Amino acid sequence: MTTLSDVGRDALLVAGGGRAILLQIANPGVGRGVAAHSDFASRPLDRLHSTLTYVYAQAFGTDADKRAVTRRVNRAHAPVSAEATLDAPGYSAFDPALQLWVAATLYDTAVRVRELVYGPLGPEAARQVYDDYAVLGTALQMPEDLWPSGPEEFAVYFEAETARLEVTPEARAVSRQLLSGQSLPAWLRAGMPLVRLVTAGLLPSQLRAAYGLRWTPRQQRRFGRVLGVTRAVWPKLPRGIRFAACSFYLHKLRAAPDER
Repeated sequence: MTTLSDVGRDALLVAGGGRAILLQIANPGVGRGVAAHSDFASRPLDRLHSTLTYVYAQAFGTDADKRAVTRRVNRAHAPVSAEATLDAPGYSAFDPALQLWVAATLYDTAVRVRELVYGPLGPEAARQVYDDYAVLGTALQMPEDLWPSGPEEFAVYFEAETARLEVTPEARAVSRQLLSGQSLPAWLRAGMPLVRLVTAGLLPSQLRAAYGLRWTPRQQRRFGRVLGVTRAVWPKLPRGIRFAACSFYLHKLRAAPDER
């Protein structure tokens, strides 16, 4: 049976990183906090490394790994808060509802990318993966009972939350900086057209439009070709290659004695 170990360890999920981030910052509370306190748009690799380390440690690490990344995230979240104003909502990185939304985007994106390439999960596997993903929020301040009780309930929650998303000027500015790749090394910037295509293709159409991401029939065909090649090649790669990122980040975390 497919489990979180099969889904969550797969480096393929990195392809959904842009989608997850743009979903997150379209929540006004998350977006305002990112715009005011985070420099991840100018340092996207640092954000990617931090997120992957947290996910891999919580899902596959030892108890010491989990404690280390939880402390690291809580330190980063401590200054991220502000009172509501007449023009903008208040926010706190310790707000359980915002933590739920961030965890939800990671789960929904992971399953969407996985199923686009490998095909639908069976009912039993889907339930197991869903239950396992709750740890990404509950490891912080999100109460366990805040995670929707099952995949069906999650779908209702996610649809309702998606309908309430708002791409503010701040969120749009962050997205443009992030997807431009200007702060990346030249060898990585060369891959940004593909990143933009995949990110736009994975987003809901209304959110894609709200971010001002151009989408034409030609781009849809290109996205389909990318998916076709990925479906043909990626599942045939050895597990050691597909799971290498997980091993790398756990090793890197354990090599940092100040985090233990």
